[in-house]
Amino acid sequence: MIGGQQLAKTGTLFDDPTLYRSVVGALQYATITRPEIAFSVNKVSQFMCSPMEEHWKVVKRILRYLKGTLKHGLVFTPTRSSSSFSLTAFTDADWATDPNDRRSTSAAYIYLGPNLVSWWSKKQLLVARSSTEAEYRALAQAVTEVLWIQSLLQELKVRLNTPMVLCDNQSTVALSHNPVLHSRSKHMELDIFFVREKVISKALVVSHIPSQHQYADLLTKALSPKRFLSLRSKLNVADPSDMLHPP
Repeated sequence: MIGGQQLAKTGTLFDDPTLYRSVVGALQYATITRPEIAFSVNKVSQFMCSPMEEHWKVVKRILRYLKGTLKHGLVFTPTRSSSSFSLTAFTDADWATDPNDRRSTSAAYIYLGPNLVSWWSKKQLLVARSSTEAEYRALAQAVTEVLWIQSLLQELKVRLNTPMVLCDNQSTVALSHNPVLHSRSKHMELDIFFVREKVISKALVVSHIPSQHQYADLLTKALSPKRFLSLRSKLNVADPSDMLHPP
């Protein structure tokens, strides 16, 4: 998608909705090894019932991008078996930017050591009344996934350092550590107590990360080409031949 672009339900109807659904359905499979297109595919998937010409243009843009990067894929780097693994999650939310229903988008990348192992870009089920609420919902979802991966690896006898969850919203990070429940945050009680319990028990660490280092930006909004390519490299999405034979 073009940087800053937003898709709406209004416009000229696309004349072949069956083709639209078929192509977008195929693109969903592509996100299994191409996490950098997850946000764009998630967006065009929201208009399956009544696609517009503008939505089809975005689909074709995704296809052109994939055609130009056919050899790219998710590259995994081996690590020494004697060392402990680190589990790190980058979580983010784009607050109320959907012009159709003002719901926010939650997103996260989870790394095991240097390798990306889990990611998602999803529209939240409820409208968030503040950016902190939107970010905290995304944080709670990421914590749930991190704990599941941690439990799985412990069963496999894999040694892990304390997992770390990184968020670029300072209010959200403070809320995960603050034992005082404010009246303005009572509607988020379940998520707040769930995350705070894990932080207090030192099951994981929630820390702030500057926005310019937030990898999950790639899953919450349409970015400029320069920013997109910069973050794509952080996901280890590349042409393997380029990594074996650097220029």
